[in-house]
Amino acid sequence: MQTPKKTAIVGSGLVGSLLAIYLRHRGHEVDIFDRRPDIRTIKFSGRSINLAMSLRGWQALEEVGIADEVKKVAVRMDKRAIHMPGKPLYFQYYGKEGEAIYSISRDVLNKKMIDLAEATGARFIFESKVWDVDLPEATIHIGQAQREARKYDLVFGADGAFSRVRHKMQRQSRFNYSQEFLDSGYKELTIPPNPDGSHKLDKHSLHIWPRGAFMLIALPNLDGSFTCTLFMPFEGKNSFEMLDTESKVQEFFEHYFPDVVEDIPSLLKEFFKNPTSALVTIKCFPWTYWDKVALIGDSAHAIVPFYGQGMNAGFEDIQVLNNLMNVHEDDWETIFKQYQAERKPNADAIAELSFRNFMEMSTKTADKRFILRKKIESRFAEKHPDKWVPLYSRVTFSDRPYAEALAEGDRQRIIMDKVMQMDNIAEIWDSGEVEQEILSLLNLVPSKVAR
Repeated sequence: MQTPKKTAIVGSGLVGSLLAIYLRHRGHEVDIFDRRPDIRTIKFSGRSINLAMSLRGWQALEEVGIADEVKKVAVRMDKRAIHMPGKPLYFQYYGKEGEAIYSISRDVLNKKMIDLAEATGARFIFESKVWDVDLPEATIHIGQAQREARKYDLVFGADGAFSRVRHKMQRQSRFNYSQEFLDSGYKELTIPPNPDGSHKLDKHSLHIWPRGAFMLIALPNLDGSFTCTLFMPFEGKNSFEMLDTESKVQEFFEHYFPDVVEDIPSLLKEFFKNPTSALVTIKCFPWTYWDKVALIGDSAHAIVPFYGQGMNAGFEDIQVLNNLMNVHEDDWETIFKQYQAERKPNADAIAELSFRNFMEMSTKTADKRFILRKKIESRFAEKHPDKWVPLYSRVTFSDRPYAEALAEGDRQRIIMDKVMQMDNIAEIWDSGEVEQEILSLLNLVPSKVAR
């Protein structure tokens, strides 16, 4: 049991709303502040990338009993669907039979999470910008023409990549901070449903049109539509800078995405109406200020979206924090210290994995040797599940630490690089010879993961 605390959460997004539910379940008083209007009353911005809920996210929702409610707005995806010009559509299954990720509209999920948090008694205060935070006093300053100071026992910064709470913490001595933008950005587009409400593409797939330096992806929604995201460089050849007229956009899509261009009837309107958004990785430390203030989710560790783990990592933050509350009860200084010590290495690991996965999605998914490599890994993992768990499965269908997944993934890459150098690997890939080679290399290449 914990002594109830008067708690402020800055940010009403997914992580802030779930944190509010957890804290209310423990009896804490919770106010959630957001500079935006209530998103349940307005149209979404057109800068969304659909969410991919995986095991870590579901476990965090199950712990507070809301997973079944969220699953009602999710679409199951058990595979990638790869679209290559002039070639048949082919599928790459994510994991073992029955394993899947779930596509959820960010707009739909955020509205539901706010509803669920309100149902627990959490109070949302919209259109209230936090201008300043007094860290030692856990006091936030809000308001427009007239500023108002509100004092709390605890303040959580869940206000995203450009967090106001973190901005104040950055002024403290020995606060480390970095941000790195990709040279590529993204733009949202939409494939509407068929007239009968069905999906135009396979409903249970994450669709990818890999084209090297750029790619298009599409994730399904419950209403039969797909949320599409075009990722490409800001400048240079085949870039957003280049696509500055309707004729250029139409020609570009007809050339690179001929099988889907007719499925996006509002292509030109959406392309020039929806913003071109940036992709950033943010790292910082420490995440906490004594026993008063803590960062959580993107405010502590924003990552690029190419592993679909941003939301899942933020939800896992909350679950870790909750477990520490179970152990340390009212000792918030120890809770916060252990929280950041446990989560920081894992946040850095998933940031690295997410960055690497951009190359896999945009380039390697269409490469014959990469496909063969994955087939070898899958076959070996099926025969020796105690010796080999593919990297994607470690990240997506496991709750083992991200840092462990990164270390084992690096080890497996070294092994597979050697396997792929075997003579006639394309002909002998499913033979005992390859199996024995992997077994031998597993003994030779040391694991960095503590057993």
